[in-house]
Amino acid sequence: MMALARMTIALFHLGFSISASVLENSIADVPGIPSIAVHFSTKGRYEEVNTYLINDILAVNATLPLLPSAECRAVHLTAVIRHGTRYPTTKNVRKMRDFYDLVQTNASDWMQAVGLSEWKMWYTDDMDGRLVRKGQEDHTHLAQRLAKSFPTLINEDNLRNGRMKIITSSKHRCVNSTISFKAGLMKALGIEGEELEHEVNDALMRFFDQCPRFRSEVEDNKNALLEMDKFHRGPEMQRVYEKIADRLQVPYSAITEEMAEAALYFCAYELAIHSVNSPWCQLFDEVDAQVMEYEADLKHYWKRSYGHEINSKASCNLFHDVFKRIDKAASDLSSGQAVVSEAVTVQVGHAETLLPLLTLLGLFREATPLTASNFAHHNSARVFRAGRIVPYAGNLVLALYHCDDGLRLETRLNEQPLLLPGASSYFPLLEEVKRSYAGLLQGCDQAAECALPSAGPQVTSQ
Repeated sequence: MMALARMTIALFHLGFSISASVLENSIADVPGIPSIAVHFSTKGRYEEVNTYLINDILAVNATLPLLPSAECRAVHLTAVIRHGTRYPTTKNVRKMRDFYDLVQTNASDWMQAVGLSEWKMWYTDDMDGRLVRKGQEDHTHLAQRLAKSFPTLINEDNLRNGRMKIITSSKHRCVNSTISFKAGLMKALGIEGEELEHEVNDALMRFFDQCPRFRSEVEDNKNALLEMDKFHRGPEMQRVYEKIADRLQVPYSAITEEMAEAALYFCAYELAIHSVNSPWCQLFDEVDAQVMEYEADLKHYWKRSYGHEINSKASCNLFHDVFKRIDKAASDLSSGQAVVSEAVTVQVGHAETLLPLLTLLGLFREATPLTASNFAHHNSARVFRAGRIVPYAGNLVLALYHCDDGLRLETRLNEQPLLLPGASSYFPLLEEVKRSYAGLLQGCDQAAECALPSAGPQVTSQ
């Protein structure tokens, strides 16, 4: 099991292109985990990305590259983290209820055959995306692992002297994730009960809500997700609908894209929330799950990533904020300070926070865009897999090191080493990174990018 996990991690290092078969094998023999769990997209657990955590939830990745020199010391850490595992939103609960009603009314024989005859619909509207206990644990454990990885930064001295800053989105699932992360820090440091303040900042963590151009061109534009809409009507998805209908023995017309999504939600949420390999998962085989994952990736690609330029440009302020914190640490060192004024920054947001930022950084770019017509091309080896990039508690960590040859920057995604575009190593010189992103650092004006195009002079009729 551990050898397979290391193989998965190693392949991830070599360009973030992991074949589906390798990922399936890494969890295929683990009791209680559906073999299709790697295809749950952003509804997937963090453990399916880092399979070594299944055996030891507090394990630190043993395959991380060594520092370029024993003289290097960590001086600053910035982390941007997605909230932990949550309940479905009200919108998705309603989809799930409709599907449950359909199955209970028309497919009771199937429910009995797979062992669901006593299962009752327990998801309710008021859950509405709230953090679950597993989501609290996601962040508590992540904090403990980061404390292990960066003991010279995440320590009692920095905490008590105000050199650790925590920022969150105002959404309850993010605030509660933040509280759980702080609890994990305190536990790791052995000082439980201490107070650590956090700041709510939606301008940084929910920038997409404050970008009129994004809302106009993408969020409120019915044509923004045309490729996903076409895929819903395409042969791959149609076959999934038919296979679900055949298993339930209901008319083909009864299974729509929303019904298929709801069916997969039952499988995904039962695993994520209760660690259960639910009989609902038997509605999908491996090919079905791959198709459903691609459908979800089409949505994320076109709504939050490379599909539209404004998706990433809406995150300009967050991009600048990250580099300003790194630059401030560098400036503190150059001025002769023994310690930097802000050693650790943790920012808790959403998949919709992290994915645009990673896109702006030029990561996970496909040579051929994801479209409705190229599922076969992308299925086996695409790098853009939202479930691998931003699972629950997905995180981007940038660590600044003072080395004998200058300041170096390490980047990790989900606790795995990340090679930045144009970087010569996993620990490039900070100046090398800044040269690579010079265009964004000198430009990328979020206010200008998010402004709606001028309507031009108004003509008043006489």
